[in-house]
Order: sequence, then structure tokens, then C-alpha cells
Amino acid sequence: MNAPVDAGIAPFVLLSAADGVATLTLNRGDRFNALSTGMIAALDEALDAIAADPTIRVVVLGATGRAFCAGHDLKEMRAHIDHAWQRGLFDACTRMMLKLTRIPQPVIARVHGAAAAAGCQLVSMCDLAVAAETAQFGLSGINAGIFCSTPAVGVARNVAQKRAMELLLTGDLIDARTALAWGLVNRVVPGAELDAAVGALATKIAAKSAAAVALGKRTFYAQVEQGIAAAYATAGETMACNMLDPDAAEGVDAFLGKRAPQWRT
Repeated sequence: MNAPVDAGIAPFVLLSAADGVATLTLNRGDRFNALSTGMIAALDEALDAIAADPTIRVVVLGATGRAFCAGHDLKEMRAHIDHAWQRGLFDACTRMMLKLTRIPQPVIARVHGAAAAAGCQLVSMCDLAVAAETAQFGLSGINAGIFCSTPAVGVARNVAQKRAMELLLTGDLIDARTALAWGLVNRVVPGAELDAAVGALATKIAAKSAAAVALGKRTFYAQVEQGIAAAYATAGETMACNMLDPDAAEGVDAFLGKRAPQWRT
């Protein structure tokens, strides 16, 4: 299954699926997988296809070439100096970024190289992230006179505010171990072990109840932006609904019976 393609041009993203895991690959390695309007549209459409496919339980987001994603396509942006076009670009990018949190399947970023500016934002908006030791992360727009305001939305929800402001104000790249310590990624492994680490994590999640995972993911992002009382109300209602789901009954029975659960999906 491949994402949309322009006539005569390789697809912006590649999409394949096996054993319940979809692999979504940014396919503009020669352009450092910049988030051009074409790339954003292709990602958005691919995420819609994934969300509608009940056989997909986990998504891995990776990239070709040396970089994971260098951010927005500055050459394209410089060619359209009018407010309406620029606002349309950022609105489209925001819709795509939010879709990463709104599709029912967990999304794991597989980061092998640099993730800068909106590329760092892309990592921050994925549910989980596994990085190679060679990966780098940063909000480098300030080096080109552009404050990374939209990338900061996702990054500041992953790392402490002063860490985010350091990235925003210096434009410096941090290494993968620093990103791990700051909370931007979940795991760092040698490059040769990246696929195995991502695969093991995806396989573990794919073995869980898809209904419970989807419900939990939706509730997590709803409650995390709420005050504590509202968050407990949201989470409590979700728990009550979850307990009435057939997968919960099966899971509890399997636990009590000391057997492996058989999920309905």
C-alpha cells in the first residue's frame, strides 16, 4: 500500500503493512525529507488510510536518506511570501501533526538522523520515539531568523519549558542521549540495532487489545490538557466504559485463569 504519488515522481511517503504494523516512510531523502506542502498532504492522506484500516495496530514512522526530517521546506516557503499561503501551510501541517495523536493506533517515530525544527516537532507528536545514537534533535529555525513557534507546541509538551526555550533560542542540536534525558525520546540504541528495537516495541504493543489501546490513547490526549478534576472525570468515564468492553472481560478472565488472552480484534 503506497501513499499518493504525483505523475512521474516517486511518492512522498511509502506505506506498507505486515503483521498488524504499518510502516510509513518519508521518501524525500535527497531533500532531507522536508515537510513541503506535498509531503504534508501525503502524510495526512496516509494517516487517514491507516486510521480506517482495522488490521493495523501500530504505526512506525521512519525516513529514507541521511536525515529523519529537516523541518519545513524553506525554499518553497521563500517562494510564497504572502500571508494566506503561509497560514495555509501551517494550518495543514497542524492538522497532520494533530492527526498523529488522533488516529487510534500508537505511532512510533524511528529516528536515524537529524530531526530539526518541524522534524523535531514530528518526533514530539508521535506517541513514542526510538532513536539511533547518531540522531540529533533541535529547533533550529532561529538560525534562519524564524522562531520555531509551531514546533514548540509539541516539543514543550515533551520536555521541560526551560529545555524547550534553550532549543528555541539557541538553535543548537542535541544528541540522542540528551534527547533521552530530556524526555523527547523513549529509547536510544546503536544504529545497527534500531530496526530491532523499534520492531520489538511495535510487536509488544500490537499484541495488546486494539480496542483498549485506541480508547486509552484518545483519553490520554484528552485528559492531559485538562485540569486535574476534569482529567479525573474524563479518565473515570473511560475506565467505566473500558470495563464494559468484551476485551476487558476476556483480559481479566485470562489473567485469573492464567492463560493468554484472545482479543476480538
